[in-house]
Formats: sequence, C-alpha cells, structure tokens
Amino acid sequence: MIEGVQIKKLVRHCDDRGFFMEILRDDDELLKRFGQASMSKSYPGVIKAFHYHEKQDDLWFFPVGNAQVVLHDLRPDSATFRQTQVVYMGEDNPLLTLIPAGVAHGYRVLGPGAACIVYFTTLSYDAKDPDEKRLPWDDPEIGFDWETSPR
Repeated sequence: MIEGVQIKKLVRHCDDRGFFMEILRDDDELLKRFGQASMSKSYPGVIKAFHYHEKQDDLWFFPVGNAQVVLHDLRPDSATFRQTQVVYMGEDNPLLTLIPAGVAHGYRVLGPGAACIVYFTTLSYDAKDPDEKRLPWDDPEIGFDWETSPR
C-alpha cells in the first residue's frame, strides 16, 4: 500500500426495491477540504494514464463499470517512493480511493461496458494554472504492464 493512499469499502443496503449506498460523508476525514466534484465516462479497454498533481488530492469512485486503477508514488520523501499499487474498483467492488498529491494515477476500463468515474478534489481546476502533470501510459520508470494475463 502506498503511503497516504486510503481506501474506503462502500456498503450497499439492499432490499427488494434496489439498494442505497453512502459514498462520502463529512466525518470520513478523507478530504482535507472540498474543491470540486467531476465525472467522466470511458469506453471498454480505454487507458487513461498517467497524471499527477503537486497540490491537490483526488478521491475516486466508479459507480458504473469496473476499472484497474494504478497508483505510483513519485514523492522522494515518501516511505513508499517508486512503489506501485493496483486497486480493482467499480460496480463489482465499490470503493473510494484517496490519491495524495505526488502519486501518479491512471486507470484501464475492464469488461465489455463503459466505466464512469466520479471524483472529488481538494482544489478546483484552474485553467490558467492547472495542477496536472502528465506521464505516458507506458512510462518506462513506472514500468506497468497493462495487459491482462491468463491465470
């Protein structure tokens, strides 16, 4: 587990009408502050990787579809510097994942359907000074193999 990454298992309360599930509460103590909530949809097999932030934390949730989320610690002062963590999340495994500033992150959509991500950030997006640093999806220093291998 990468230092500072937090994962909250979400609980579904099911009955004959469907289900109810809390996602984020003010007493979860996951976000230092609220900046923005956003949503994105990606199609099957799409890889969106890698990027990181110098100032903001991200909190990710996939309410629709499933994703392989890859985290890589770029913080030289971290005990988990240069370590990679993989989290499988989505409608089959409802989780919230907190991604601290300085941790590169990306995902690959799994399965035959699209995936939607809802994410919360500690800062609002500033088009004049975006806190978005990009790395290639196949960055050799991260060295992550995005292929699914038979098991």
